[in-house]
Amino acid sequence: AIYLTELGGGSVQAGGSLRLSCATSGSMYARYCMGWFRQAPGKGREGVAHIDSVGATTYADSVKSRFTISLDNSKKTVYMQMNELKPEDTATYYCAKVPRSCVPLRYKHYFDVWGQGTQVTVSS
Repeated sequence: AIYLTELGGGSVQAGGSLRLSCATSGSMYARYCMGWFRQAPGKGREGVAHIDSVGATTYADSVKSRFTISLDNSKKTVYMQMNELKPEDTATYYCAKVPRSCVPLRYKHYFDVWGQGTQVTVSS
Protein backbone atom coordinates (compact mmCIF):
# COMPACT_ATOMS: atom_id res chain seq x y z
CA ALA A 1 0.00 0.00 0.00
CA ILE A 2 1.04 3.60 -0.58
CA TYR A 3 0.62 6.25 2.09
CA LEU A 4 1.01 10.01 1.87
CA THR A 5 1.87 12.15 4.87
CA GLU A 6 1.67 15.94 4.74
CA LEU A 7 3.67 18.24 7.00
CA GLY A 8 4.29 21.95 7.20
CA GLY A 9 0.95 23.60 7.76
CA GLY A 10 0.50 26.39 10.26
CA SER A 11 -0.68 29.92 10.86
CA VAL A 12 0.88 32.97 9.22
CA GLN A 13 -0.02 36.56 8.52
CA ALA A 14 -0.90 37.72 5.05
CA GLY A 15 2.21 38.10 2.93
CA GLY A 16 4.01 35.33 4.78
CA SER A 17 5.31 31.99 3.54
CA LEU A 18 4.95 28.33 4.35
CA ARG A 19 6.44 25.19 2.88
CA LEU A 20 4.38 22.02 2.75
CA SER A 21 5.86 18.58 2.26
CA CYS A 22 4.27 15.27 1.36
CA ALA A 23 6.24 12.12 2.01
CA THR A 24 5.39 8.93 0.15
CA SER A 25 5.76 5.46 1.62
CA GLY A 26 5.45 2.35 -0.49
CA SER A 27 6.31 1.53 -4.08
CA MET A 28 5.46 3.94 -6.87
CA TYR A 29 5.19 3.31 -10.59
CA ALA A 30 7.94 4.78 -12.71
CA ARG A 31 5.48 7.31 -14.13
CA TYR A 32 3.22 9.12 -11.66
CA CYS A 33 1.77 12.46 -10.79
CA MET A 34 1.62 14.19 -7.41
CA GLY A 35 -0.87 16.94 -6.70
CA TRP A 36 -1.82 19.42 -4.01
CA PHE A 37 -5.45 20.21 -3.34
CA ARG A 38 -7.14 22.39 -0.76
CA GLN A 39 -10.53 22.65 0.84
CA ALA A 40 -11.81 25.67 2.71
CA PRO A 41 -14.73 25.40 5.14
CA GLY A 42 -18.01 25.12 3.26
CA LYS A 43 -16.31 24.81 -0.12
CA GLY A 44 -15.40 21.99 -2.43
CA ARG A 45 -11.92 20.56 -2.81
CA GLU A 46 -9.96 22.40 -5.49
CA GLY A 47 -6.77 21.57 -7.28
CA VAL A 48 -3.81 23.82 -6.53
CA ALA A 49 -0.87 22.34 -8.43
CA HIS A 50 0.57 19.11 -9.70
CA ILE A 51 3.90 17.75 -10.85
CA ASP A 52 4.75 14.60 -12.74
CA SER A 53 7.69 12.26 -12.22
CA VAL A 54 9.78 14.11 -14.80
CA GLY A 55 9.11 17.53 -13.28
CA ALA A 56 6.41 19.04 -15.48
CA THR A 57 4.16 21.32 -13.42
CA THR A 58 0.70 22.86 -13.59
CA TYR A 59 -0.80 25.53 -11.31
CA ALA A 60 -4.25 26.87 -10.63
CA ASP A 61 -4.58 30.49 -11.77
CA SER A 62 -5.17 31.60 -8.18
CA VAL A 63 -1.70 30.53 -7.05
CA LYS A 64 0.46 31.07 -10.14
CA SER A 65 3.63 33.05 -9.41
CA ARG A 66 3.08 32.62 -5.64
CA PHE A 67 3.28 28.84 -5.14
CA THR A 68 5.98 26.48 -6.39
CA ILE A 69 5.62 22.71 -6.46
CA SER A 70 8.74 20.53 -6.58
CA LEU A 71 9.64 16.88 -6.34
CA ASP A 72 12.58 15.06 -4.79
CA ASN A 73 12.47 11.60 -6.33
CA SER A 74 15.28 10.30 -4.12
CA LYS A 75 13.26 11.15 -1.00
CA LYS A 76 9.89 10.33 -2.61
CA THR A 77 8.69 13.68 -1.32
CA VAL A 78 6.78 16.49 -3.00
CA TYR A 79 6.97 20.04 -1.72
CA MET A 80 4.96 23.18 -2.16
CA GLN A 81 6.53 26.51 -1.36
CA MET A 82 3.78 29.05 -0.71
CA ASN A 83 4.74 32.72 -0.79
CA GLU A 84 2.71 35.93 -0.56
CA LEU A 85 -0.02 34.06 1.26
CA LYS A 86 -3.47 35.59 1.33
CA PRO A 87 -6.40 35.03 3.73
CA GLU A 88 -8.24 33.29 0.88
CA ASP A 89 -5.49 30.64 0.87
CA THR A 90 -6.78 29.45 4.25
CA ALA A 91 -7.78 25.80 3.87
CA THR A 92 -6.85 22.24 4.63
CA TYR A 93 -4.24 21.17 2.10
CA TYR A 94 -4.05 17.62 0.82
CA CYS A 95 -1.55 15.84 -1.35
CA ALA A 96 -2.64 13.06 -3.64
CA LYS A 97 -1.23 10.91 -6.40
CA VAL A 98 -2.22 9.55 -9.78
CA PRO A 99 -0.59 6.25 -10.85
CA ARG A 100 0.02 7.57 -14.37
CA SER A 101 0.85 10.84 -16.09
CA CYS A 102 -0.83 13.98 -14.81
CA VAL A 103 -4.45 14.78 -15.62
CA PRO A 104 -6.15 18.18 -15.34
CA LEU A 105 -6.54 19.24 -11.71
CA ARG A 106 -10.34 19.23 -11.99
CA TYR A 107 -10.26 15.42 -12.50
CA LYS A 108 -9.90 14.69 -8.78
CA HIS A 109 -11.34 11.19 -9.17
CA TYR A 110 -8.15 10.07 -10.96
CA PHE A 111 -6.15 10.66 -7.77
CA ASP A 112 -6.30 7.30 -5.99
CA VAL A 113 -4.36 7.92 -2.75
CA TRP A 114 -4.76 10.97 -0.50
CA GLY A 115 -2.99 12.24 2.57
CA GLN A 116 -4.75 13.20 5.80
CA GLY A 117 -4.41 16.92 5.20
CA THR A 118 -2.61 19.79 6.92
CA GLN A 119 -4.19 23.07 7.97
CA VAL A 120 -2.99 26.41 6.60
CA THR A 121 -4.42 29.54 8.17
CA VAL A 122 -3.61 33.01 6.86
CA SER A 123 -4.71 35.99 8.91
CA SER A 124 -5.15 39.50 7.57
